[in-house]
Amino acid sequence: MTAGRSLADLPVGAASIVMELRAVGSTRRRLLDLGFVPDTAVEAVRRSPMGDPTAYQIRGAVIALRKEDADAVLVRPI
Repeated sequence: MTAGRSLADLPVGAASIVMELRAVGSTRRRLLDLGFVPDTAVEAVRRSPMGDPTAYQIRGAVIALRKEDADAVLVRPI
């Protein structure tokens, strides 16, 4: 499998595919509930002026994640 990069490193306007979650416990459950499951397309749509959080479009919804949560999501290019 190709080495992934962190969702937090995805530039605004770029899209990727979720590979895996490295989060544990309630954070992992929350990310899964929000739609961050393997083989799902995700796009970075907006970053706040201070750089954190970032808004991502996934499964028809826009979800804002802090950098620490986005770091736990590994993605690969489409």
